Amino acid sequence: MSIDLETIDLLRKRANVSYEEAKKALEESNNDLVEALIFLERANKTKPEKNHEAETMLKGISNFAKNTIKKGNNTRLIICKEDNNILNLSMTVTVIASVIAPVIPLAGIPLAFLTNHKIRIKKKDGEDMKVNVVLDKVSSTVNAMVNQTTKEAVEKEKI
Repeated sequence: MSIDLETIDLLRKRANVSYEEAKKALEESNNDLVEALIFLERANKTKPEKNHEAETMLKGISNFAKNTIKKGNNTRLIICKEDNNILNLSMTVTVIASVIAPVIPLAGIPLAFLTNHKIRIKKKDGEDMKVNVVLDKVSSTVNAMVNQTTKEAVEKEKI
């Protein structure tokens, strides 16, 4: 009785063994697949299937990280005063710097607004982000407050 490759492949998949072990088990069991599986189990030759779940999860995390970094590199944080760009950084660098030194954005953002700077977030293709509307409103409000406070201070000095 000849042993065909299909039966060997089937046994290899079920028992997770080599071609040689599958062929030997089929020869010992007269080409009976169930008997070959029992033979391999008794000989402690069967191996558990590889856990592809962890590998799949790692690939998913890796792809997420790559895509996030790519999006961050294609998005810019721009701080400008009038028409002069003061700072133009990728969001990836901005986030890393914010994690390493959180005091910089905590002090820098309010200071930028108080000194009449504009903060913009732009994509590589020039598309304006929705957050810019909020940043513009904050900037306008802060500028109006600064101007009002300055005006009041000047008027007090005159008195």
